[in-house]
Amino acid sequence: MASIFTRILNGEIPGHIVAEDDDFFAILDIFPLAKGHTLVVPKKEVDYIFNLDPELLGRYMVFAQVVAKAIKRVIPCKRIGVAVIGLEVPHSHIHLVPINHIGDIDFSKPKLKFEDDVFVQVRESIRGAFNEPDSDFR
Repeated sequence: MASIFTRILNGEIPGHIVAEDDDFFAILDIFPLAKGHTLVVPKKEVDYIFNLDPELLGRYMVFAQVVAKAIKRVIPCKRIGVAVIGLEVPHSHIHLVPINHIGDIDFSKPKLKFEDDVFVQVRESIRGAFNEPDSDFR
């Protein structure tokens, strides 16, 4: 059975995709720790990130870096925190979380709830960041 991420990618269930290339895509987390919390996912369903082919893993990290820079351009924060937990969905994914303090990336905290129009605004803001002249999105 396809993972929830593959189902989003295939349009079977809704999701806010902020970036995509041939091998990866990035979507807003629907249970975010912060506005702009994004998941970066390989299109190939692999449960554990370190089971990815080394070359694909390298490109995955580069894609995540580009997405993190776009998020940082539009979401006020000191850093983009990175977490790979991989227990909640059997499909590798990297969490990119805008943070100002170390406690901002505590997954035991209650998740935020936003109306769909907020997700749309954040999605479009991040997408727009890729079109800025200094953008290094490929």
